[in-house]
Amino acid sequence: MRLFRKFQNLLLLLLFVCLTPMASFAQVAVGVSIRVGPPAIPVYQQPLCPTDGYLWTPGYWAYGPVGYYWVPGVWVAPPRVGLLWTPGYWGFAGGLYGWHAGFWGPHVGFYGGINYGFGYGGVGFVGGAWSGGFFRYNSAVMNVNATVVRNVYVDRAVVNDTAIINHTSFNGAGGVTAQPTAGEQAAMREDHIQPTANQMSHEQAMSHDRNQLASFNHGTPGTAAMDSVNGRRYNQQGRIANGVSSGQLTPAETKNLENREARVNGEIHNDRAANGGTLTPQEREQVNGQQNNLSHSIYDDKHNGATDQYGNNEVGARRDLQQQRIANGIRSGQLSPSETASAENHEENINHHIAADRSANGGKLTPQERRNINRRQNSASRQIYNKKHNDKTAPR
Repeated sequence: MRLFRKFQNLLLLLLFVCLTPMASFAQVAVGVSIRVGPPAIPVYQQPLCPTDGYLWTPGYWAYGPVGYYWVPGVWVAPPRVGLLWTPGYWGFAGGLYGWHAGFWGPHVGFYGGINYGFGYGGVGFVGGAWSGGFFRYNSAVMNVNATVVRNVYVDRAVVNDTAIINHTSFNGAGGVTAQPTAGEQAAMREDHIQPTANQMSHEQAMSHDRNQLASFNHGTPGTAAMDSVNGRRYNQQGRIANGVSSGQLTPAETKNLENREARVNGEIHNDRAANGGTLTPQEREQVNGQQNNLSHSIYDDKHNGATDQYGNNEVGARRDLQQQRIANGIRSGQLSPSETASAENHEENINHHIAADRSANGGKLTPQERRNINRRQNSASRQIYNKKHNDKTAPR
């Protein structure tokens, strides 16, 4: 029976290879062809580029013995100057899904028309280009900070605001139906370099993380993106930002969570400084445990029934606006955890002040109290702006 199954799988693989278009055959990873399609690509925020010269490699669904698992998008060092990354993609043909592996080359080739975002909209790459031995980043597309990444330009013309966002993760019937352009076909005939050892290690590590399994996370991976291989995981801040925006996290709860996040980040920074920029296996295990505890706390705080609903009035609208600005700062990385905690501490104090005034006046605010609250919100607003624009990279 086991021999028969192996023979059957071989026949299925041969069928897939025969039915795969020759334009994409050069990339197909032999041995990965299955009947169940990958989940949709999750929506996530791109971490700030950690250092000059690193390139973004979009996240993707890989397949292992226990099914699909998400490999987070990550900033990596290219094999050498002048190379660009062509992401891998899943293709559907002859009733089977096959993985077409990504590669490094002088030009970006065909990646199935998949909209991976962050410069990879389906055709080519608009997130930057090599120039004189340096990579120049288009900050209209890439999340960079000028104090860390020096070679930056802005080209908003490449951003199509009217495009329909499609998170389909495979090419073929029922998915994206793009075909390689002449330029992409030429790029695929160039000499290619396989994924680096860091990239392979990154994928391997994710295959052992239960939170990345589609069968466990139902298409919403525990870690959607990372700033570097073995670096910080960027899911916690996105979840906190969503909780702030929806009102599921109150300013007090957010302050507590972000203070804890800041302490973990401080420990990571100190550990790296003491170990030549890396973390020992024991330190990584400790950090993972702390982040797991924090993850549980985020879930508990978002589902404990304590919400902030500010009401349909001028004061309520102003309070809600402040929370949305804080949430946006968390998502973009402009507000670090410690800065977010400080901003939410101000909002918590203002909320206590409003509650006390309402309690003393039968649930209403006097005109003078409203003016006083508005002044305090103006002060808090300036502090939020200053924190978001103080020309530093938010430690995550």
